[in-house]
Amino acid sequence: MLKHVLIAACFALPMAAVAQEKMTEQQTKMATCNKDAGDKKLEGDARKKFMSECLTASKKPTQQEKMAMCNKQAGDKKMEGDARKKFMSDCLSADKQTQQEKMTMCNKQAGEKKLAGDERKKFMSGCLSG
Repeated sequence: MLKHVLIAACFALPMAAVAQEKMTEQQTKMATCNKDAGDKKLEGDARKKFMSECLTASKKPTQQEKMAMCNKQAGDKKMEGDARKKFMSDCLSADKQTQQEKMTMCNKQAGEKKLAGDERKKFMSGCLSG
């Protein structure tokens, strides 16, 4: 019996990996948001609100992702030397957050942390300058 289970697992795991690769970007986003909502133990209206915001939010790439993308583009264009440095600088700074976006993000984080008064002011100051 154990032998049959092990054989089935050997076939099922690679198939699951292939199925995972075929997930669309939206399906991946849905799975990530769903996991995050589960990790936060959200239920009912709070979960619906979180899922809605999570699914409609545009994912901004991390600095590492931006660096990799810009590096690839520079490599594809066969750039070298000063031209590559300028391209990389422009590419990496192309999508800086506006002050309004920073304010919204910092305000949301302060709310999630339930900060008030001087604590909130100190947090907002640090967040907005970072």
